[in-house]
Amino acid sequence: MPLLELRNVSSAYGSVEALRGVSLHVEQGEIVTLLGANGAGKSTTLRTISGLIRPTSGEIWFDSQRIDTVSPEQIARMGISHVPEGRRIFPGLTVRENIMLGSTGRGRLSRQAMAEGVDEMFGIFPDIKRFADALGWTLSGGQQQMLAVARGLMAKPKLLLLDEPSLGLAPVIVQQLFATIRQIHALGTTILLVEQNAHMALSVAARGYVLETGSMTVEGTTSQLLDNEEVRAAYLGGHAA
Repeated sequence: MPLLELRNVSSAYGSVEALRGVSLHVEQGEIVTLLGANGAGKSTTLRTISGLIRPTSGEIWFDSQRIDTVSPEQIARMGISHVPEGRRIFPGLTVRENIMLGSTGRGRLSRQAMAEGVDEMFGIFPDIKRFADALGWTLSGGQQQMLAVARGLMAKPKLLLLDEPSLGLAPVIVQQLFATIRQIHALGTTILLVEQNAHMALSVAARGYVLETGSMTVEGTTSQLLDNEEVRAAYLGGHAA
């Protein structure tokens, strides 16, 4: 059984249907990407997986357990960590405190275990280590994104949901961020990545899905998506990467 599987999942905001019969799966150890234009339903898919939105129909299975009726807190404790679009840094907390908050789903940790976890995150994200005692809001956009991912990883997740991590970042920072995503994956984290920068997303993912107005229209390996004329025209500037 895949680590994560959505079976014909539909979701809505009030009377507005946002997802229609979406099915996808993520195997243990994969990076899988969701591509699509603004409003296609990519972020809604992640929010539905993490329990922030309750699906109107269909099933979501994670680690051999059905989770579509489970609270967001329980889903986090089961091992799904969601790094939302917009970073959502806690402005009144330091960088270190922001990272520490990521461990809340792991129960009460000893002071030593907490310190070791924070040090591990600073090892993965050395650019923010020197700001450990600075307030989170004082960091640059790229540093805040690194902090948001570090906070998500502090939960020791089985699955990391990344929502538009490159949004609003300079190209050189995007390159650094995706190098870090590769490093996180190499350390054993399974990742479901929502990303409008299709070139970057497909450079790290093994497989991908394309969402259009709430429905899954294309799926395949990275090479299949790169060779798909419609995908190239819509998301890759009309030519193969």
